[in-house]
Amino acid sequence: MKNIRNFSIIAHIDHGKSTLADRMIQLCQQVTDREFQDQLLDNMDIERERGITIKSQTICLPYTAQNGEEYVFNLVDTPGHVDFSYEVSRALSSCEGALLLIDAAQGVEAQTLANLYLAMENDLDIIPVVNKIDLPSAEPEKVALQIEDDLGLDEELIQYCSAKTGEGVEGILEAIAKYIPAPVGDPNAPLQALIFDASYDAFRGTIISIRMINGTVKAGNTIRFMSNNVEYRVEEVGLFKVKREATKTLSAGEVGYILAGVKTVSDTSPGDTITLSDNPCEEALEGFKKVQQVVFSSVYPIDTDEYDALATALEKLQLNDAALTFQKDTSAALGFGFRCGFLGLLHLEVIQERLEREFDISLILTVPSVKYNFYLKDNTMLEVDNPAHFPDPMHIDRVEEPYIKANILIPDRYMGALMTLCMERRAENTNYHYPMPGRIEFTCELPLAEVIYDFYDRLKSITQGYGSFDYELYDYRKSDLVKLDILVNGEIVDALSQLVHRENSRARGLHACERLKDEIPRQMFKIAIQAAIGGTFVARTNISALRKDVTAKCYGGDISRKRKLLEKQKAGKKRMKTVGNVDIPQSAFLAVLKSEQ
Repeated sequence: MKNIRNFSIIAHIDHGKSTLADRMIQLCQQVTDREFQDQLLDNMDIERERGITIKSQTICLPYTAQNGEEYVFNLVDTPGHVDFSYEVSRALSSCEGALLLIDAAQGVEAQTLANLYLAMENDLDIIPVVNKIDLPSAEPEKVALQIEDDLGLDEELIQYCSAKTGEGVEGILEAIAKYIPAPVGDPNAPLQALIFDASYDAFRGTIISIRMINGTVKAGNTIRFMSNNVEYRVEEVGLFKVKREATKTLSAGEVGYILAGVKTVSDTSPGDTITLSDNPCEEALEGFKKVQQVVFSSVYPIDTDEYDALATALEKLQLNDAALTFQKDTSAALGFGFRCGFLGLLHLEVIQERLEREFDISLILTVPSVKYNFYLKDNTMLEVDNPAHFPDPMHIDRVEEPYIKANILIPDRYMGALMTLCMERRAENTNYHYPMPGRIEFTCELPLAEVIYDFYDRLKSITQGYGSFDYELYDYRKSDLVKLDILVNGEIVDALSQLVHRENSRARGLHACERLKDEIPRQMFKIAIQAAIGGTFVARTNISALRKDVTAKCYGGDISRKRKLLEKQKAGKKRMKTVGNVDIPQSAFLAVLKSEQ
């Protein structure tokens, strides 16, 4: 055990975590040059296309130090985006130390601080690493001062490297062996293992990722999940190499996987404790804090026959993504579906793509909303995250909406544009300070509903990609909220209804109408698209009818003959409008979610 090191790589987005993991895998000779590919641990198509890490991945690396001693490194590569911070917190629970990666050109950013605090909460030993020292704009000395002054980390521990070229990576591996402590635990005690992740394999059942705290487990043992007392017989245990590699046993301090033919997805939950049924441990491990979802959207299959397939797919995804929640939902227009909770819009997009790719289900998503508190006149309080459950305005006493505390880091030249953006989004209690020359740390309190819409995209646009953004839920405040309905040909489309602040209702309604006008194909009759609050219309656009030129054969002659034909056509179109149905394509639902930018 004294030669095992469990550590993860944490950092802001795009600071080089996956690239550093690649260099470490190559240095430890775990993959041949022929088999190597960039971002080796990012094995999902979406990760490779977008160039981001979504799932934290584990790999076991054997390393021989310069003094000849042999070590086993269990490396966990984590995501950087704020929407996947729950992945980071779960990965850190399986480690004793962390490499905090900082870009030599960008310096300390918002998510760097957030991940540092997560590591500190887990009592990890932290080694700061200044990456990208090969860039022309790199300022490693300046960043080292920032690490010491802003983060309060020891200057002597700082490692310098370029993950792209491999320079300095050997020194980082030596520092891991030297500064990160070995795990503690008793291999002879009753089995105690923490489930920190899981995924579903159609052939082998659930693949359970575990961190061994105490005891030993091997194939043939009967294990028990302590949350529900379900028992299974272990088929295989092993380590995560580039591919899964079976071993005879897993003992205290190691990170590996268990296969036990678990077909019932709900039996496995991250944060649960595994023990042996014939020699159980006295108490379960603490587990994980419950994740608080901030964005809610309803998901419906386009083909209603796929409802059961969608239910199964969501169960399997939840196993691999503990931050996803869902419950049954119905809609007059779209039939049966699920109301899902997400940690942000990127999380929502990724789940949608994974459902469509991995499970081959075509989906429609409703407009995302957040959870509001409605206080009624009879002193009851309702939590509403779905516009369909909006109470009767006559009974509402007051409404409270969630606010977040936003922490934004930008170069000082973008301060004016950022202030304008925040004021548009109803920001309160704004203040700023200069953590270092040329950079501003801006904090403010914002309604969460204004942030989930397109705030992050706008921030990246106005700061030319240099802005970084981190937030935490702060409190609930009184708000003037209304339900905005979208009507197509006089009928309300409940999937497009949204809860908005009264100030923004006209702009949001007009935006939805214009987007639908572009997406809905023209019909043989005129279609009105309207946005309404109660009985008051706040915006409207029309889709003009396709018309046949009925007067083409009337050349010359009496005008009344032409008029008679036009009147006949007009009456036909009027009759068609009353019986005509407008099919709204899926692209129209998605277009309403997108901003104008």
